[in-house]
Amino acid sequence: MYTTSRLKIAVLTLAVMTAGLAAAGELPNIVILATGGTIAGAQPTEGDPGYKSGSLSIDSLIAAAPGMDKLARFTGEQIASIGSQDMNDEVWLKLARRANQLLATPEVDGIVVTHGTDTLEETAYFLNLVIRSDKPVVLVGSMRPATSTSADGPLNLYNAVAVAADPGASGLGVLVVSNDDLFAAREIQKTNTTDLQTFISPNRGQLGEAYYGKAWYFWRPTTRHTTASEFSIDGVEALPRVDIVYAHENADGMMVKAAVAAGAKGIVLAGVGDGNATKPMVDALAAAAAKGVVVVRSTRVGSGIVRRNIEVNDDALGFVASLELNPQKARVLLRLALLKTQSPAEIQRVFNEY
Repeated sequence: MYTTSRLKIAVLTLAVMTAGLAAAGELPNIVILATGGTIAGAQPTEGDPGYKSGSLSIDSLIAAAPGMDKLARFTGEQIASIGSQDMNDEVWLKLARRANQLLATPEVDGIVVTHGTDTLEETAYFLNLVIRSDKPVVLVGSMRPATSTSADGPLNLYNAVAVAADPGASGLGVLVVSNDDLFAAREIQKTNTTDLQTFISPNRGQLGEAYYGKAWYFWRPTTRHTTASEFSIDGVEALPRVDIVYAHENADGMMVKAAVAAGAKGIVLAGVGDGNATKPMVDALAAAAAKGVVVVRSTRVGSGIVRRNIEVNDDALGFVASLELNPQKARVLLRLALLKTQSPAEIQRVFNEY
């Protein structure tokens, strides 16, 4: 009798717990926004190293990653079907607006963006500055096309959905999942033409890991992003032109003059060493700054901090130092900053905080 009573109580307790878990364990709603890229690439023939980016639809990508339905409920939308070498302002603004629209609804718990790897770091950082939500936003790509032997896209997408569905990813800003690693948008950098382990974060290290549907987080971003960002694309139809000029031996500054003639509102120097360049190039940049073009010094070397007034007198020349941002990230931030101000001092404040 005693044993039977205990058994009944145990069964009842298990039933109550199961019902509670079913209610509490309702799957999150994730929207996958597709832009194309190698992750949606197809080869002309099997084993051919050449391929066309953005060939496959979002439905095909989802079908190639079985098991995601155990992680979340999800839907897919095709924002664009391009290789990320062709990423442009029109797609950026469309993508950011749609993401903000979705994230503002209680029915959406997170966003995944499929994207080519070539400019993924730029799109991720742009979204990091203009997304107006703490909900997870995760970019994902692949280094091998979808039709390749051992394509890396399906598992990358699976892990990206897992991170987007994880409440622990909230408030971390825009994230990137690649090859089992998890990166902050501000820190990520592509470093290899073809290797699967192309992405690294040279200055602050990877943010965590995403491994077969489980995420671990090592640190939290300290710079401003998403809901703490002052930038908005509301009413913005075009972004200011900002060009990157590359420093090298015997550079004469003609590329700087060409950028100014083309209407650049800002110029980013991909400088040698600590953001430096030949005297003729620095002189050309100083002349541009004197005309009201905002000049930001970054470096081509791949890591490190470009500080103010170390080898170049930024105060005297009216330049901005990029600090940790590489040239392509500095360009993204400068374009948004120029929507608000052309003051080098105010833009330096922006680079200090973002």
